[in-house]
Amino acid sequence: MHVTAHVQTLVVGAGISGLVCAYALRKAGIDARIVESSATPGGMIRSERRDGYLLEFGPQSFNTTSTLINLCRELRIADQLLPAPANAPRYVLVKRSLRQVPLSLPAFIASSLFGPLTKLRVLRDILGRSTPPQKDESVAAFTRRKFSRELLDKLVGPFVSGIYAGDPEKLSLRSAFRQLYEAEKSAGSVIRGLLFSAKKRSASAEKPALQSFRDGNLTLIQALAANLGSNLRCGVTAHRISLTTTSSGTPTFEITVIVANGREEVLTTNRLIIATPAHQAAMLLRDVDPQFESVLSAIAYAPVAVASLGYPKSAIHHSLEGFGFLVPRSSGLRILGTVWNSSLFPNRAPDGHVLLTSFVGGATGPNTVSLPEPEIVSVVHRELASVLDISHPPSFSHVEAWQHAIPQYNLGHIQLIARLDQMQSKYPSIRLIGNYLRGPALGACVEQALTIAQEAIKEDYAA
Repeated sequence: MHVTAHVQTLVVGAGISGLVCAYALRKAGIDARIVESSATPGGMIRSERRDGYLLEFGPQSFNTTSTLINLCRELRIADQLLPAPANAPRYVLVKRSLRQVPLSLPAFIASSLFGPLTKLRVLRDILGRSTPPQKDESVAAFTRRKFSRELLDKLVGPFVSGIYAGDPEKLSLRSAFRQLYEAEKSAGSVIRGLLFSAKKRSASAEKPALQSFRDGNLTLIQALAANLGSNLRCGVTAHRISLTTTSSGTPTFEITVIVANGREEVLTTNRLIIATPAHQAAMLLRDVDPQFESVLSAIAYAPVAVASLGYPKSAIHHSLEGFGFLVPRSSGLRILGTVWNSSLFPNRAPDGHVLLTSFVGGATGPNTVSLPEPEIVSVVHRELASVLDISHPPSFSHVEAWQHAIPQYNLGHIQLIARLDQMQSKYPSIRLIGNYLRGPALGACVEQALTIAQEAIKEDYAA
């Protein structure tokens, strides 16, 4: 075992966060390399065409941001972006019937989905004033306090399942949906605060929109990987990290990596950026400082199985016009929600067929993810058939199970992130990036990765 290379900056983990950070560093002239334990980069962002279906094994689409659009332009893939139909209806399952979710305040008041008490509480929020509690509050407690149990069951709970696959009784409002907390805090009203924020955002050049790429979300990963070239090494597992200090006081990291045939190499670097999931970062940094392991291992993840089922159109007696549907936990179904992929984007299914992607498991049903694939397919088909009136079994199926799918911004998450910030101030040559820090959305990951890259660039120029 011997030192094989020294690099100015080493990024560990080639998911979207690590790739974007390494790309930005190299664009600025910094010698940055990136290693990834898997055979391919991208983490959960994986797209694959099978039997004429274009499958997304992870996120099905994403909301654009100005930063993300600019990145796509730099990478010359902006012309491959595909917007979903504007205002595509979204549905929620209520008493085994799909009901359209109202997407505006007038539509909410007019909707028969909610009773008079819930509507009255909404109007009271608009006209009244309240102050959020000093103590961190769960999403469920917030919804009951401000609105009603009905809103929690029919809309907020399913929405939380759709974004975080999480449990609203555990999820922290300030961490997971900080804009709601800030709206009440600043305006005394959630709705008034949100409307004010929306007016401020309306002046921005890029309006957020739900999009994908013509050939799937992997397009972004492939463009970043192509740009990095040989500076990205896959199939290289960071096994152990140790920190030493030179006689001049410069910190140096020694990273033991395992490559082909189990052979070990040692890389050295003066700046280390960890872009792995939290539980992997905990293992990597435990020899640097046990407190890293203590804090990072406390961040929970929800397991999710992504079940892609294809059907002949003639087998489904539903229009499938819209985005898809979410499922309240009170329904007793194991599906968290279903996206109607072939209704949102072209060429997701062969002619005469449709592609439906459902999610099962999550924080409220973690054991489902461990079922054999045929059993997951059977569960999903049975439940879809009851909701969408499907008369035949699927003609195509694929299940991708993720044991650590989505980080949970549970109560106490703010304190965990504050402790991580303190640790990073103690070790300024270590930086953490990933979807467990500032938001799980693709756009949030890109923005955080670019922020960390800019900080490193400033440090190098200042030196």
